[in-house]
Amino acid sequence: MSVHRLVTGHVLARLALPERLDTTSARAADRALPGGWTLTAGSATGAADVEVTTGAAAVTVAGDTVRLRLPADVAASDTLAYVAYTALERARQQQLKITVHATALIAPNGRAVVLLGAKGSGKTSTALALAERGWTHAGDDLVVLGESDDGTVAVWPGKPTAAVRDPARPLAPKPQRALEPFAAGPAPLARVVRVAVHPALEAASLTPAVPLSVNERLRLHEMLGRYISGLPTPLTGVRGVPYGPVWPLDTPALARWRSHLIARLADCRFDYLYAPGPATAADLLAKEAETG
Repeated sequence: MSVHRLVTGHVLARLALPERLDTTSARAADRALPGGWTLTAGSATGAADVEVTTGAAAVTVAGDTVRLRLPADVAASDTLAYVAYTALERARQQQLKITVHATALIAPNGRAVVLLGAKGSGKTSTALALAERGWTHAGDDLVVLGESDDGTVAVWPGKPTAAVRDPARPLAPKPQRALEPFAAGPAPLARVVRVAVHPALEAASLTPAVPLSVNERLRLHEMLGRYISGLPTPLTGVRGVPYGPVWPLDTPALARWRSHLIARLADCRFDYLYAPGPATAADLLAKEAETG
């Protein structure tokens, strides 16, 4: 085994890999994950945070080390980057951070806004429209949310690229584009907004969602628990069977912390945004940020 220094998802870790494993594909996933995926030579002393071997897919936890056994072809693919990221989610949560399915931006006043919503709800298109109005991207689809050293709820930069459809080729796969300008560091969270953009809506509206409903709390619990259960990354790779084992990474302490974070989110400004298009959604959010 060779030990490497890995930085990803705002966590510094030690990754042990089989000798002579080709990590070219995994390194290419750098811009597909929050905080990148940077692998460098590291010290050979001490226990690894994540240890990868080859064989039939399995996950075990020994002390503070997550041991991943991956099929040889999967270990040599870009899936290595994603499973290593997911394996380190426990370390991230121990540091009071968590990966969430969301889009985030930083307003000109330096405070962050997190956009929630299902696939196709308009998060990315609204974010692009806000960037045209002077806001700074802080991640598309994947964002790191948590508490800073002073106890402030904050947003750390997430995935720095977005899949944006070419209007001239509506049926073609959406190409990835770099998000610019992009945040260089964390920002305090000012507002959480659940977005619904649809042309059938007649006008844009921003409705307070506080106090949170039971359904909203359940959605937040599911969202915050998704990465720690390992659901995003099957160990057999995304090109294999469309399922994978549930990863044994969770602990009661992490579950309590996630519940604590949901309570903190409930104390934030939390709104439902409805708009007929991304431009009207962005205009309303920008106006609210100026006046609020």
